[in-house]
Amino acid sequence: MTRISLPASIAEAPETAQPLLEGVKKMLGSVPNLFRLTANSPAGLEGYLGLNGALSKGALDPKTRERIALAVAQINGCDYCLSAHTYLGKNVAKLDDAEIAANRNGTSTDHKADAAVRFAVALVHNRGQVSEGHVSAVKLAGYSDAELVEIVAHVALNTLTNYLNEAFDTPIDFPAVHAAAA
Repeated sequence: MTRISLPASIAEAPETAQPLLEGVKKMLGSVPNLFRLTANSPAGLEGYLGLNGALSKGALDPKTRERIALAVAQINGCDYCLSAHTYLGKNVAKLDDAEIAANRNGTSTDHKADAAVRFAVALVHNRGQVSEGHVSAVKLAGYSDAELVEIVAHVALNTLTNYLNEAFDTPIDFPAVHAAAA
């Protein structure tokens, strides 16, 4: 049971959040619980969707974005996000089980992606205070300055959803995955 209200339908969400939820439904075919919970604050939902939408047009490819989401969710112990991103990783980004396991453990089976995931993990563990060595490693792997900024932005975006789901105990509406099982 959530700790704050979870609108049962789009119609039960705050009026100014309803068009945003309709957009989510059009894009995903349904409205996952994270979006319905976040709709309690139409501004919060708009902010999340805005940053997510902008980053989806960025320089990082979808596979790397999912890898980062999995690593961050694992560190933050967010079962909701692990469940959602395991599903999205398999079915949208087409990551295999070995890659998803590696991502959850803070690495990647892909050499270049490994640098991005490790950088994301360092950001989370060090609360953004990474060393020159961390930055150099991801640049040496071939990531541009734009991609480095986007890695930080994805860590922030995923931390937001991890915290929302953990703080308010969002019911998992994807095949369940648990952080303790990495």
